[in-house]
This record gives sequence, structure tokens and C-alpha cells, in this order.
Amino acid sequence: MKLANELIAEMEVLALFPRESTTLGLKFHHDAAPEHIAAAKRLFEKQLITQVDGGYLTDLGIEAADHGLALLNILQG
Repeated sequence: MKLANELIAEMEVLALFPRESTTLGLKFHHDAAPEHIAAAKRLFEKQLITQVDGGYLTDLGIEAADHGLALLNILQG
């Protein structure tokens, strides 16, 4: 199975969110990478983040980010 570029961008955006506190968030401005702006919009539509341009991780977003980081840690050995 080959991962689509859109999914990779969504995983990259999830990994950018600060994990040390749920009160820290992100905002993707108009000059951010276009793929990250589009990924943030899709993550918002999937209810993983609170705003179309970033915001905070939702509970589901926190779970997704945690799983993604765990996978990266496993793969990096």
C-alpha cells in the first residue's frame, strides 16, 4: 500500500502540534506550505483539530497524533 501525499501531509501537520500541553495550538497562516494549509482543512473536516487553520487538537486528534508518534518511534528503532 502506498500512502497518498495528502495523508503524509496530514500526518506531518499532526506531528507539528505541541504535545506537552493541550492548551498549546498552531495556526497555519496564508504563507504556510500549501500542502499543510490543505491538510489542516482536511483534519478540521475529520474533527481532529478545532479550527480550519489549526487551533488545537481534539480528543480524537490527540489520539491520532499519539499513535502517529508511536509509529515513528517504532520505525526509527
